[in-house]
Amino acid sequence: MASNTSKTARASVRAGQAGASGALSVLGEFKYLIPLNKGRHAYVRNLTNGRTVHLKTDSDAFVEEIRTLTGAGHGVKIRAELKSLAASHPKDGWDDTEKRLEDAGVFA
Repeated sequence: MASNTSKTARASVRAGQAGASGALSVLGEFKYLIPLNKGRHAYVRNLTNGRTVHLKTDSDAFVEEIRTLTGAGHGVKIRAELKSLAASHPKDGWDDTEKRLEDAGVFA
């Protein structure tokens, strides 16, 4: 018994099979940092493991999470997000957060 599948269903299956090889395909703009509590906390989205963690931006765990993402090749994008957050929310301390990450050698 054969059934006809739609083009959308076939494309979805092909996309899923392409993702099985470890390649990452993201449509649209992906944000790594979701600011919370006026910059004191943030959700950090990790593309390498698919998790989103809630961290204090002045914690060692935050630094290590960003270091992991930078090591996976996402550092330029994260740094651009930090600069954008600092520009759009100047009172929230995102420039200090970026400096703290820079001092920890995350972007080196």
